[in-house]
Amino acid sequence: MGKQIKTVGILTSGGDAPGMNACIRAITRTAIFNGMKVMGIYRGYEGLINGEIKEFTSESVSNTIQRGGTILKTARSMEFMTPEGMQKAYDNLVKFGIDALIVIGGNGSLTGAQNLAREYDYPVIGLPGTIDNDLYGTDSTIGYDTALNTIVDCVDKIRDTATSHDRIFFVEVMGRDAGFLAQNSAIAAGAEAAIIPEDQTDVDQLEQFISRGFRKSKNSSIVIVSESKKDGGAMYYAERVRKEYPQYDVRVTILGHLQRGGTPTACDRILASRLGHASIEALKEGQRNVMVGIHNDQIVYVPIDRAIKKDKPIDKELIDVLGVLSI
Repeated sequence: MGKQIKTVGILTSGGDAPGMNACIRAITRTAIFNGMKVMGIYRGYEGLINGEIKEFTSESVSNTIQRGGTILKTARSMEFMTPEGMQKAYDNLVKFGIDALIVIGGNGSLTGAQNLAREYDYPVIGLPGTIDNDLYGTDSTIGYDTALNTIVDCVDKIRDTATSHDRIFFVEVMGRDAGFLAQNSAIAAGAEAAIIPEDQTDVDQLEQFISRGFRKSKNSSIVIVSESKKDGGAMYYAERVRKEYPQYDVRVTILGHLQRGGTPTACDRILASRLGHASIEALKEGQRNVMVGIHNDQIVYVPIDRAIKKDKPIDKELIDVLGVLSI
C-alpha cells in the first residue's frame, strides 16, 4: 500500500473544454465527501510552478456545472518542460502538502503528468479534457459533445447562405491529428464531405468530392475540413477549387475558438461528473498514473502512457456512411 491520500490537487491544462468545471466540481465534492482536502491549482503547470494554489471548499465550486471554460484557468507552460521547472512544480506539491495530483487536459497535459509521475514517483490521475476526442482508451472526452453540437449549429446556419448563393463552403474545424469532430459533424449536419487526417490516401479527396457529388447533382455544398498545418486546411482546398474549378463560387469559414466555448451539454456534464467522481475512487483504490476514461458506458482505468501514445482509430464505417448519404 502506498501513502494514504489526504490532500489532492486539481489543475486544468492546455486548451479549455466545456465540462471542465463540472469535472472540477465533481472531484472537489467527492474528495470532501471522503474526508480529503482539496487544493485548486490555477493556470495549469505554470501556476503550479508559481505557487498559485488555493484550498477549495464545496462552496468554491457552487454554480459552476453549467459554465464553460475552466474556473481554474489554464496556460501552456514551457518552463514545466525543463528539469528546473518540473522541480519547482514538485517542490510546491510538497510545500502545499498535496499527496496526489489530478490533471484535466489533453495529450500534452497528460504527457506532463506522466513525466512528473515518473521523475518523482508521484501519484497522478489523468482525466481526458479535450474537444478533439483523440485520447486512446476512452469512448469520449470532456468537451467533445459540446463542441460537436456547436459545429453542427454553425453549419446549419452556413447551409442557408450556401444554398441561397449556390456556393461551396469549406468549413474548418479543430482536430489537427484526429478527424472525430469533422467526420461526425459532417454526418450530423448533412454535409457533402469531410476531409480528415485518417482518410489521407493516394486518392485526391477534393477531386473525389467534386466528381462524386457537386458536379453531378448539387448547386451548393458543405465540406467539413480538419485543421491542418501540413496543407493549410480549408484555405488550401478553397484555393484549389478557385484554380482548378473556377466555375464554382467558393467561401471559407474557420470556426476556430468558437468551438471551445459555450455551456456544456448534458452529455458533457454527466461525463465530466462521472469521471471526476471516479478519479477520487481511483485514488482510494490505490490507482496511480492512470487516465480515467469511459468505455461502453463503464468507467475504465487506462495507463497514461497508453492513452497518450496509442492512436485512437476512427470508425471507418463513418466514412462510408457519409459517402452514401451525401449523394
